[in-house]
Amino acid sequence: MAKLILVPTPIGNLEDITLRSIRILKETELIFAEDTRVTNRLLKHLEINKPVIPFHAHNEHRSLALTIDRIRANTMCVLVSDAGTPAISDPGFLLVRECLKEGIEIECLPGPSALIPALVASGFPCDKFVFEGFLPHKKGRQSRLVALAEEERTIILYESPHRLVKCLGQIAEFLGADRQVCVAREITKMYEEYRRGTAVEVQKHYEQNPPKGEIVIVIEGKK
Repeated sequence: MAKLILVPTPIGNLEDITLRSIRILKETELIFAEDTRVTNRLLKHLEINKPVIPFHAHNEHRSLALTIDRIRANTMCVLVSDAGTPAISDPGFLLVRECLKEGIEIECLPGPSALIPALVASGFPCDKFVFEGFLPHKKGRQSRLVALAEEERTIILYESPHRLVKCLGQIAEFLGADRQVCVAREITKMYEEYRRGTAVEVQKHYEQNPPKGEIVIVIEGKK
């Protein structure tokens, strides 16, 4: 019976991959990857040689049927993203949904995801939180910020480096200049950084120190 296994990959430090994930990557017959170049670098590091087929945001709709056929033709296939857990702000949801419709077994291994270490290290309450992923770039962005202004749970966002200063300014505008935030940058990597303070304070810091790398914004819920 065909099976698709979602395997989380390290978000930075390659030591964060689990022993079980390595075993599954060695045993699988076929790997679907967000970026074959990134995945092949990881496989080379792990001394694993497997066929890797692209499955990313630009082709997931049109290649869905063919991907299902390929999964059916094998006993076990794997889906990975460039970093972290597939389908979390990465391709994967459509494939999982289609596999379930087609009666294909799904398994997801536990592993790295940037939002959890960012949340825990932020110092904000972790018992209840809401993950928004990336806010819309244009249409719907303001309405999401207005809605989040009333959110009492801790809020987690993903953001790109070149949009960070603008996003912090919008947080100050819609959620309040004194709203506490924590920007986690380059988690698990050499230049890992946590910058805490009000939205305005953190915005000013990154205006003077343009950020690089992967970024998670954790926002204190409304009191």
